[in-house]
Amino acid sequence: MNSELTKWFPDLPGKTSEKLTGYAALMREWNEKINLVSRKDIEAFEVNHLAPCVAITHKLNLMDGARVLDVGTGGGLPGLVMAICYPQARFLLVDSVGKKIRVVDDIAKRLELKNVEARHCRVETINKEFDFITGRAVTALPRFISWIKKKGRKGKKHSLENGLLYWKGGPLDDDLKSLGITPRHVWQLEELLSGGTYPEKYIVHFAAQDLARAKVLIS
Repeated sequence: MNSELTKWFPDLPGKTSEKLTGYAALMREWNEKINLVSRKDIEAFEVNHLAPCVAITHKLNLMDGARVLDVGTGGGLPGLVMAICYPQARFLLVDSVGKKIRVVDDIAKRLELKNVEARHCRVETINKEFDFITGRAVTALPRFISWIKKKGRKGKKHSLENGLLYWKGGPLDDDLKSLGITPRHVWQLEELLSGGTYPEKYIVHFAAQDLARAKVLIS
């Protein structure tokens, strides 16, 4: 595994590290055919994309059978990464772009991830509840919450209260003010990844019971 990832995540099991390395290699392979991340960014994929997703393992423990919905998964960020790190949980990865889901499905099969289902659909068509819903820079936070606010299963049986984990860049204040709810946690990536350079990059955690009260009127 990349030396910086080893420094940030020294306690990852060997099999997990091996699969993360395999995932990075497959992303580079697929990125030659489909632009999943910027061509410039792919060279530093481990630092720019992989590490920010693995960073959630510093804060989240999932119990056996936990159900996670990753919305707008793209190339599997953070959904495939989390599925590798949490083999005891079940992951549904959705995207409205069919070619991206084909990539995710191929990578999951080649890495033998038995806990992943990849589905080409819009999240509005899903009528199930999940312990956690995830997304990484998919759209404006209020819009994203408007899609998923009723899909979180209320309660807490994991290390964090059930709800939304959203990877966001840029200022937070305006989004939070317009939502009318307060996140349970806001983690700066520069704190989770000591020595890394991630200005204004966050993982934001909302509880499911708060999402239900969010103001999500989108013009």
